[in-house]
Amino acid sequence: MTPEDQEEAQPLLGPPSGSTPRGRRVFLAAFAAALGPLSFGFALGYSSPAIPSLQRAAPPAPRLDDSAASWFGAIVTLGAAAGGVLGGWLVDCAGRKLSLLLCTVPFVAGFAVITAAQDVWMLLGGRLLTGLACGVASLVAPVYISEIAYPAVRGMLGSCVQLMVVTGILLAYLAGWVLEWRWLAVLGCVPPSLMLLLMCWMPETPRFLLTRHRHQEAVAALRFLWGSEQGWEEPPVGEHQGFHLALLRQPGVYKPFVIGISLMAFQQLSGVNAVMFYAETIFEKAKFKDSGLASVIVGVIQVLFTAVAALIMDRAGRRPLLVLSGVVMVFSTSAFGAYFKLTEGGPSNSSHVAFLAPVYTEPIDTSVGLAWLAVGSMCLFIAGRPQALRSLLAHICLLHPRRPFQLVLCP
Repeated sequence: MTPEDQEEAQPLLGPPSGSTPRGRRVFLAAFAAALGPLSFGFALGYSSPAIPSLQRAAPPAPRLDDSAASWFGAIVTLGAAAGGVLGGWLVDCAGRKLSLLLCTVPFVAGFAVITAAQDVWMLLGGRLLTGLACGVASLVAPVYISEIAYPAVRGMLGSCVQLMVVTGILLAYLAGWVLEWRWLAVLGCVPPSLMLLLMCWMPETPRFLLTRHRHQEAVAALRFLWGSEQGWEEPPVGEHQGFHLALLRQPGVYKPFVIGISLMAFQQLSGVNAVMFYAETIFEKAKFKDSGLASVIVGVIQVLFTAVAALIMDRAGRRPLLVLSGVVMVFSTSAFGAYFKLTEGGPSNSSHVAFLAPVYTEPIDTSVGLAWLAVGSMCLFIAGRPQALRSLLAHICLLHPRRPFQLVLCP
């Protein structure tokens, strides 16, 4: 390793060997930032319970037909794609803290517009705004958390980002089980509002402050987060090297770049987020009466396996977990498709069916006893989902599959 590489590998602010920070406020700051991914997850999961509620809505409330319901779930990705670009600019120009503060505005505004919606266009506009906030939050929050955390807890706090996303999805499912769509949107305003209040009291990251040559503020932020700056060394900060396309000619750059982009693209093209968007509709078509409870079960499975993956990732390794998750997802999606093929053409009204019993009891029907195949395969699919990072490509490449998904389920 060259001296330049060694200098690049050093943190901008770091402890001398053998010392460990004892500050606890770093956990409060990380929690405040993690409310962004929580809001992100809630926005993703909101459409699942909201769509059935909106399809049953009576005038003068807006009512979604199948086409509008499909766009209601999918349009959030358009906002998220734009938010990813906006967040990339904000995080360097405005800073990590201000970017998180700004993303609370479209979160709250989007859910407020949905709450006050009088027609379908207001619903779609609100979803678009929340999608914009999702794109910014999903990019900025991991950066903020990684830059404020000291090495001993950086991995743990970093894994909380994805855990908060799936927790937000589960929260939306749980609340949607008992709340109708307007009150669910009101609840969606709570996490970003709390993030706004907490982040006002949190400092900017020391790394960003140092890159802006604001040394005294960086030291003050370090003291606030880690407890004390005494005895800490500040390595020299070299000139920032921008990214150039010519770097893609180097195997050490283009190989991990292609692998990372491919993993994210294939993860999103698997349709996992589409399942999150339309979970209740899927379970309705799977002949379950209490589709809300079925969705909650899927959300719980997702949270549990995300936590398990975060705990065992360093021991088991990334590659074996990715291979295992791919195998599980192939099996589960095959079973999922087989279920809908076997039940194709049957009645779709499941209003008289108990959750634990399939809708059909006649021995001549091909769907006898198959209802649990749907929920089981979906749970396996969610459990096998690899927890990759979100990005602009992730949001764009899933936009096409999401759009017709609802139309396929609801002919």
